[in-house]
Amino acid sequence: MSDKKASLSIDGKTLDLKVHSGTIGPDVIEVSALTGNGYFTYDPGFVSTAACESKITYIDGDKGVLLHGGYPIEQLAEHSDYLETCYLLLYGALPNASQKEAFVNKVRMHTMVNDQMSTFFKGFRRDAHPMAIMCGVVGALSAFYHDSLDITDEKHREISAIRLIAKMPTLAAMTYKYTIGQPFMYPQNHLSYSENFLHMMFGNPCEQDKVNPVLAKAMDKIFLLHADHEQNASTSTVRLAGSTGANPFACISAGIAALWGPSHGGANEAVLEMLNEIGDASRIDEFVAKAKDKDDPFRLMGFGHRVYKNFDPRAKVMKLAADEVLAELGLENDPLLVIAKRLEQIALEDEYFVERKLYPNVDFYSGIILKAIGIPTSMFTVIFALGRTPGWIAHWNEMISGSYRIGRPRQLYTGPAQRDFVPLDKR
Repeated sequence: MSDKKASLSIDGKTLDLKVHSGTIGPDVIEVSALTGNGYFTYDPGFVSTAACESKITYIDGDKGVLLHGGYPIEQLAEHSDYLETCYLLLYGALPNASQKEAFVNKVRMHTMVNDQMSTFFKGFRRDAHPMAIMCGVVGALSAFYHDSLDITDEKHREISAIRLIAKMPTLAAMTYKYTIGQPFMYPQNHLSYSENFLHMMFGNPCEQDKVNPVLAKAMDKIFLLHADHEQNASTSTVRLAGSTGANPFACISAGIAALWGPSHGGANEAVLEMLNEIGDASRIDEFVAKAKDKDDPFRLMGFGHRVYKNFDPRAKVMKLAADEVLAELGLENDPLLVIAKRLEQIALEDEYFVERKLYPNVDFYSGIILKAIGIPTSMFTVIFALGRTPGWIAHWNEMISGSYRIGRPRQLYTGPAQRDFVPLDKR
């Protein structure tokens, strides 16, 4: 807590409020004293409310800064990998060589799912949205792995975290295979995390597959760059669900449901839908003009960000990965990707977009990469959920291992005041 104090005057009465200072970032005024004096704060969307204290991730949207445990995302993306970043999020520090090897081995040993899960999938229609399936199968893990559901036990929380990180690629790939009617592929534990995922997604029992290392590297970058993003809607949902004492699998399933919303996890899917709507490079100027017209509902998807008022730091890394993937696959002339590259150029050079800082964001480039790899748009949000799992579970564990209260947001009630019931025959 800082030496600063805040005071609030209401109806001639002055309330003294505590002020807390974090390591970096703005000071936070504690308003809990208001409740005892008959007042609540009103903050739609909780955009000015700190609902928790956390040591995991810090964002400065104005400066385009994203730190995991103090480490800039650009450095992690260049020098680290996804599983090492998972370790950082879970334990608060980068591992040494032996710690990393032990962690990677633990994840590898938990990649399989109970065989009865394959029967569980058969309850879904083949044309079900992959996110609908993921909500169900991830929540159902608590029925198969109920040997580690004591949330007060640190070891139970750790094994649940490992299981979730390890099994999410398996479940995601099973979801894809189920929707296209292909047999499930078992994980191969000699492969890296991203290689294993691509193997389970695109391999088949009839022939041996070899995972392209350039694509695996890009996939690892996508996972890493989505691993955590502070107190966003889905992470806050995981925390709120967890505050009730719910098991971790149920909490992560709740996070997946929140991520499914098009305003949250559906952004890269919206990018591809926009490219399909434009359809041809000859129509780019037409749609750019529509985007500039404030009276036109059309919006360019994948440009700008609610949090970042500067360049999304993740986008710089993702752009390099996108360029590598397109060059590796020889897709520079793919019609949709030609449109994407032209839009990118316009956004970076056109005064209208530059002035408003509508730069290409991480969703723009990840959408391009996933499309190039051959992942259907319906699976894009599933990939996002897979990558975000360590962040969700790290925030859940941080909350459960500390002091917390069940979440109970307040409201500004504007409905009818008390009124007397009128019998049906007199209404």
